[in-house]
Amino acid sequence: MRRGDGRLNHDILPGEAGPQDACGVFGVWAPGEEVAKLAYYGLYALQHRGQESAGIAASDGHRVLVYKDMGLVSQVFDETSLAQLTGHVAIGHARYSTTGGSTWENAQPTLSGDQDHTIALVHNGNLVNAPELRDMLDGSSEATRRGELSRGNTSDTAVVTALLSQSTGEDLEERALEVLPHVRGAFCFVFMDEHTLYAARDPQGIRPLVLGRLERGWVVASETAALDIVGASYVREVEPGELVAVDEDGLRTRRFAEARPRGCVFEYVYLARPDTTINDRGVYESRVEMGRTLAREHPVEADLVMPTPDSGIPSAIGYAEASGIPYGQGLVKNAYVGRTFIAPSQTIRQLGIRLKLNPLRDVIKGKRLVVVDDSIVRGNTQRALVRMLREAGAAEVHVRISSPPVTWPCFFGIDFASRAELIATGLGVDDICRSIGADSLGYISEGGMIEATRQPRERLCTACFTGEYPMELPGDVTLGKHVFESGAATTPLFPGNPDASVVATPAQDHVRTGTATVQSAEDVLGAKAALARPHPTDQEHHA
Repeated sequence: MRRGDGRLNHDILPGEAGPQDACGVFGVWAPGEEVAKLAYYGLYALQHRGQESAGIAASDGHRVLVYKDMGLVSQVFDETSLAQLTGHVAIGHARYSTTGGSTWENAQPTLSGDQDHTIALVHNGNLVNAPELRDMLDGSSEATRRGELSRGNTSDTAVVTALLSQSTGEDLEERALEVLPHVRGAFCFVFMDEHTLYAARDPQGIRPLVLGRLERGWVVASETAALDIVGASYVREVEPGELVAVDEDGLRTRRFAEARPRGCVFEYVYLARPDTTINDRGVYESRVEMGRTLAREHPVEADLVMPTPDSGIPSAIGYAEASGIPYGQGLVKNAYVGRTFIAPSQTIRQLGIRLKLNPLRDVIKGKRLVVVDDSIVRGNTQRALVRMLREAGAAEVHVRISSPPVTWPCFFGIDFASRAELIATGLGVDDICRSIGADSLGYISEGGMIEATRQPRERLCTACFTGEYPMELPGDVTLGKHVFESGAATTPLFPGNPDASVVATPAQDHVRTGTATVQSAEDVLGAKAALARPHPTDQEHHA
């Protein structure tokens, strides 16, 4: 089965999805600039955070136009599509699905609004009270009856967008201040109407969100690397519990909740780009320090320290530096394997990880290796990797991991496996070592990992390692990617209101791409908006 994101599916290495990234969000308010192209390049810098779909909304002060599709940023947009997105304000999104399946209907930005104003919104994170928020909706509202929820959108993002539209506040800023205190979970919302750019971050600040300055405007983005690529200077982080608004009167901020910072430590371990800075700490230096700590905590006699590309590189450099063991590349990564639409044959599938990584036999043969990676989830990748290195002639394989054992799922935007699937849930370190076939295995300590981030322990979320979540969670029955989906059934959206429902369908069997067309606002949302969706062609992207 081929994926809607244009990448080979996980059948290449059965059962090993790995820690999937959160989403990437971007927003820009800059009169006189080509805001759609700024958003495009900002998303390009954030592509690592989500590869399933991409979209941009822009406004010229009179209408909001959205263009989105399944695939990578470079696959979704071209000069023609970006030329349609004119104006002074734009928002963009690169998605990995956390609530709602990977379908075109769930791609972002999401739209809502009324006859006077349009709302477009993008979201990084995951909400833990999405069903509760859904139940707050009035089934008679335009946003519900004619908006994205009635057209198959099953994401928590669409629920928040509809709530903002339904709110009775005088303007979008007041509506946001009314809605945001009810939202629980991890969220970095970047949203807009025809005139103003907004950004909001959850009170725990679980996911990163930064503010940057252009010569003629402002930028908000998931990571500082996206500011760099568009030439914006870093100003500061959007504070937890803060709402930022930018319009012709300048930048202003309001607080909708008290800050209780608990930033995700896994951003430092794996999620963020190494050239990003979070809370004034460079991610690259954090990862190098994790490697140094690993060398001190788990020394071993060896001939070569090598990373698992690409996420293990900084920590492997740190391990080599602290241990005095030479650093080298023992694996070559195929940079283009993620771009094919062709499902692997059974023969290729049996080769597993070799499609992505291939050993340098002359480097490996006869060597005692230290192999550094960021995490072990199910263990299948490491098992295949160790076997491949031994077949290439490695004398010994010692695995070192720059995070503690992952024993708990994440409900805040990282799609880890369920707890039953996590290898560290039921096995100790020695058992895991035997399971993956390594000569030795060492995980960094929780304290060593936290120390490398230079952040106070009480300001970090380490729930995936400790099970100590930064907020109370509802019962498991209301959590999960498909909380609003059940096969192909029609699930009541509002109790007691049979006329208001959301059609929950499996992933579409195809999403078509081609030349863009603009549908009328009335056809899409009953609001002053327009949506660019591709014309059908013979080329199909199977979701």
